[in-house]
Amino acid sequence: MPAVAEPAIAFTAFAPAKVNLYLHVIGRRPYGYHLLDSLIAFADIGDRITAEPAATLSLEIGGLEAAGLVDLGQNNLVLRAARLLADHTGTARGAALYLEKNLPVAAGIGGGSSDAAAALRLLAALWQVTIGEEELRGLGAGLGADLPACLYGRAAWVSGIGERIEPAPDLPEVGILLANPRKNLPTGAVFGARSGPFREAGRFAPMPKTAIGLARMLMSRGNDLTGAAIGLVPEISTVLARLSRLPGVLIARMSGSGATCFALFSNRGAAEDARTALVVAEPDWWCAAGGLIAGKGLCG
Repeated sequence: MPAVAEPAIAFTAFAPAKVNLYLHVIGRRPYGYHLLDSLIAFADIGDRITAEPAATLSLEIGGLEAAGLVDLGQNNLVLRAARLLADHTGTARGAALYLEKNLPVAAGIGGGSSDAAAALRLLAALWQVTIGEEELRGLGAGLGADLPACLYGRAAWVSGIGERIEPAPDLPEVGILLANPRKNLPTGAVFGARSGPFREAGRFAPMPKTAIGLARMLMSRGNDLTGAAIGLVPEISTVLARLSRLPGVLIARMSGSGATCFALFSNRGAAEDARTALVVAEPDWWCAAGGLIAGKGLCG
């Protein structure tokens, strides 16, 4: 009898949305990069990456938000991350990658960076290469300022231009609703439009034990890119107003450079109920509900 080929082993990883619970612009470097202070968290809402052994590197993209990717070809950030890891480790192995794209593109929630971070971890496991955490984050930093944070994959204080990461205490149980008015908003354009004074860092301790306590702490902080983002995409103000009026909302804010905004709730159920109401009111928006990942992230 002919030998039966064994099925290929597939590795799968979740690539969660990154949320800036607050974001302060505290300075600017001589060459133009802004200095940030932010508390980031990750939601259990995101994309998914699958990798199988193959002779060469390839990427297939599907999912509800696949059409939003401008570049489905060789310059996709996931493939760039794969090539970077292969070159860095000297492996000649390939992989067939599949990206299930559920997060909107250029939306201020780190979707592309989280995808690339998940791909790096997947391929390190698939190719059985030895690479330390700091080495992997340093490698990822070459692909974008959000990559190290997404490789870290859990609540953290972020500073510098986004590359400096310090552990934050575990977050309380919190429900979250993400909403985007279907408007892409490039990060560079928002930073370029920002004006006004710089703000002080907003770090706090201890971490509140409840969702209500966390929301109260965040109320005295903000997102310093909101005004610039609204100037480019006025619909953001409508999203924030709509989120602020939802039943049970604790706080509503823009994430990152926009245009995605978020609302926090006491639990996942309240966030899901709010999503149901929002979909009825704004059927053309992208929205998703879930919870914040309290401890170690799902992409790490």
